[in-house]
Amino acid sequence: MTLDRRRLRPGDPAPDFTLAAADREGQVSLHEYRGRTGLFLALFRGLYCPFCRRQMVQLNRTAEWLSQKGVQTLAVVATPAERARPYFRFRPLSFPVAADPDLNTHHAYGFWERPFTPSVEQLAEEAALDVARELGISTRLGEARSAIQSADGFQMLDSDQREADRQQAMLIGQILIDRAGLVRWINVETRAGVLPSEQELSAAIAGL
Repeated sequence: MTLDRRRLRPGDPAPDFTLAAADREGQVSLHEYRGRTGLFLALFRGLYCPFCRRQMVQLNRTAEWLSQKGVQTLAVVATPAERARPYFRFRPLSFPVAADPDLNTHHAYGFWERPFTPSVEQLAEEAALDVARELGISTRLGEARSAIQSADGFQMLDSDQREADRQQAMLIGQILIDRAGLVRWINVETRAGVLPSEQELSAAIAGL
């Protein structure tokens, strides 16, 4: 899948950003990592997205593995900090999370909203059905997204629904940035809720 509009390529400078922390007070900046460590930057939709919530939990294991390879992990979630902080207070992660409800970071890295066409909706529902089966949730095509939405007890607010209306077809993915602040690898989500494998990441970080 290709990125829309501005397209970053390996070798390009990683766009800088400073964002409110989503998992604590304070801010998070890309500059904090430059010259110190490689960075695995994971961009997510808002917390309304059950695929993203699940993927962030799965990323705990990946972040630990990457840390052993000398690469730190940073996530950016498209939810306001004041909404995200209570969520992460009770569901802490092993890596820092930044909040970017305006999607400025996503756009800077080439990830944009796209029309929520019937084909995109079908793909999302099929992915939700796969997740439901993995979780042992009894459901069927057409009802799977609703079934997994509340599986972890997440309570949707009006603000979450507004995010969903805007972002539900948002492209997301991961970017590997080296110590010099250059983009080395970009992965665009092709199926909701699926992270790159350790084998894929091993190949990506081999040249860092």
